Amino acid sequence: MLNVTVRQLQVFATVARHLNFARASEELHLTAPAVSMQVRELENQVGLPLFDRRGRKVSLTMPGEYFLVHARRVLGSLRDAEDLIARLRQAQTGNVAIGMLSTAKYFLPRLLTGFLADHPGVEVKLIEGNRQALVESLQRNELDMAVMGRPPKELDTMAEPFAEHPLAIVASTRHALAKLARVPVDALAREPFIIREQGSGTRIAMEQYFREHRISPPRIMEMASNETIKQAVIANMGLSFLSLHTVSLEFSSGLLTVLQLPGLPMTRHWHLVRARGKTLSPPASAFRNFLLENAERFLVEHLA
Repeated sequence: MLNVTVRQLQVFATVARHLNFARASEELHLTAPAVSMQVRELENQVGLPLFDRRGRKVSLTMPGEYFLVHARRVLGSLRDAEDLIARLRQAQTGNVAIGMLSTAKYFLPRLLTGFLADHPGVEVKLIEGNRQALVESLQRNELDMAVMGRPPKELDTMAEPFAEHPLAIVASTRHALAKLARVPVDALAREPFIIREQGSGTRIAMEQYFREHRISPPRIMEMASNETIKQAVIANMGLSFLSLHTVSLEFSSGLLTVLQLPGLPMTRHWHLVRARGKTLSPPASAFRNFLLENAERFLVEHLA
């Protein structure tokens, strides 16, 4: 059986579908004797007759019926493999437009390095924007997909979660609260906060936490840049509620620390979002698969 060829399976399956050697030879563009020879060689390999030939009438024997099930399965698997290889070849060239929130820039470019190493012919356009800008770009079909926290409710989209996204309150290592093993929530009520802009997913999560714990700390500054907020916190101007994926370098350098508070870190998820009905090109589909398969492990290993 190991010497059975794909061509023999194709001929056998075609004859079995038509139950007619002449029609099978026409479809396969072979002569009738060539079709008969392929079937005989297959029957010799199997060791049992696959067709019952009575004059011009052809029917499958019982072994032939069983063998047909497996032959179709093998041929179907080969077609799937052929389709996959064709898609992979197409995925090696083309353009992909990806939007991202500013918080995602701390990991997405590094992930793209791995993707581009496997797809050197693909050109990626990475566009940073706030939540509203990304939603509008998706709506105008300017992006293939976007990396976001909360999927937008104002646009019909498909959102696939690909990794956990922890958020917490951070402080300078020189801050008085940084010296406490556990910080009581009511201690935050007197501490000034440097916060993200209105509409930011990080700010929405922060306000939810404050509501749940019935506190309202003073807010001394509002900024749209994580980098500027981090510098202000390092200078001990106040505390901030931030994505932990944005501060791994400052933690390892001993400039910032996470305050140990009840209910924190708050765990959200990163999502890969695209407009519903959007048909992804082969390179965009390849990037989607790469991100879904590799992002969570990357974040755990590099930004834990």
